[in-house]
Amino acid sequence: MTNVTTHAIQIKTSIPGPKSKAILDRRSAAIPKGLSLSTPVVVDHAHGALVTDIDGNTFLDFAGGIGVLAAGHTPAPVVEAIKWQAEHLLHICAMVATTENFVELAEKLNAITPGNFAKKTVISNTGAEAIENAVRTAREATGRPAVICFEGAYHGRSLLTATLTSKYDTYKKNYGPFAPDVYKLPFPYLYRKPDYLTDDQFIDMQIAAFDHALTAQVDPSAVAAVIVEPVQGEGGFIPTPARYMEHLALRCKQHGMVLIIDEVQTGFGRTGKMFAIEHYNVEADILVTAKSLGAGLPISAITGRAELMEAVHVGGFGGTYGGNPVACAAALQSLDYMQKEDVAARARHLGDLMRAEFTRWQADMPIIGDVRGLGSMLALELIDDAATKHPAKSQTNAIIDAAAQRGLILLKAGLFGNCLRFLMPLTIPEEQLMEGLAVLEASMRAVVG
Repeated sequence: MTNVTTHAIQIKTSIPGPKSKAILDRRSAAIPKGLSLSTPVVVDHAHGALVTDIDGNTFLDFAGGIGVLAAGHTPAPVVEAIKWQAEHLLHICAMVATTENFVELAEKLNAITPGNFAKKTVISNTGAEAIENAVRTAREATGRPAVICFEGAYHGRSLLTATLTSKYDTYKKNYGPFAPDVYKLPFPYLYRKPDYLTDDQFIDMQIAAFDHALTAQVDPSAVAAVIVEPVQGEGGFIPTPARYMEHLALRCKQHGMVLIIDEVQTGFGRTGKMFAIEHYNVEADILVTAKSLGAGLPISAITGRAELMEAVHVGGFGGTYGGNPVACAAALQSLDYMQKEDVAARARHLGDLMRAEFTRWQADMPIIGDVRGLGSMLALELIDDAATKHPAKSQTNAIIDAAAQRGLILLKAGLFGNCLRFLMPLTIPEEQLMEGLAVLEASMRAVVG
């Protein structure tokens, strides 16, 4: 499809265009296929929610660098902070010397993360590194080895975090043996519960299964931590039911297990709260952040109860680049910008608009099996049979391809690869959101009829 022009989207060539095709050919020759690519777009520049490729095509971005761009592409205050810092200091290593913005960022995270108790923060580079640090902290603080995680979870691709992660074929195939003392339990995936159970009955069943595992699989006296996402990200944007989350917190408190809340994808306004755990009557012992923290620069953090964080011996935390001054400068301005723009309120508004459209489509598009999520962190689970809920994986891929041809960048998710997930910048103007949704609807109807 060529010459597609709406208010924001401008498609002038086939996708990929000739210049992009040449770069993609070079990518295939230079970079292994193991690094996947969801859309054939070669980017020249991006601002807000708009991405322009090297052929002059402008797309709407509903992927946001996989949830990194809550503040949008190239927000001016962040760009200026990066420029200033880059001119003054690129790197020193936080284990060699200290920069003020490194300390200031830790202070900021200690202040804004939920929990009315003393906190300390460790800054690192990636979500996986932060999860590793969280587990290390829990193990050293408790003197216990075991970690409980959940089916459908995604926590990273390092050896430990891949062990904690589901979806074997994509993330774990030919990678093991995996880390020991990790126990993966069923997750209350409400859409795929047995038809004869109500939601409450199914949650009760999953609560009972969790408690049973503390006898059948591992004694709580051996468990250092329970790690959970408030909304499963790669799992298909499945919110953890409130009653289930509260039960996890209760058992952690009863047995001295550390509750690690993974907010790498949910954090910083995406769910309609600054942090998704604020939807629950629960406080994290350790809260993990990354992605939108740096507005595009690699940075992550764990923020936890001070007494837990202080349990780690001197030298137990570290890394060459953790707390890099340019990344810290970006993070401080990103946090300030997101707070000033009230991205959490914006996410609630965007989510309301999206749900209204998705519900309308669902009435005459039976491929939409489920509409779910919190705030603007929404997903559509696509099926090709209402009775069996068989995943419509091939149609999901076809819709993403069709949308790209029409100028919309999309992502999939889900244990079965059959969910469309939406991670657009929270600063997206309403008219651009609606334009993107119109393109999505047209793409879906073109694929499914």
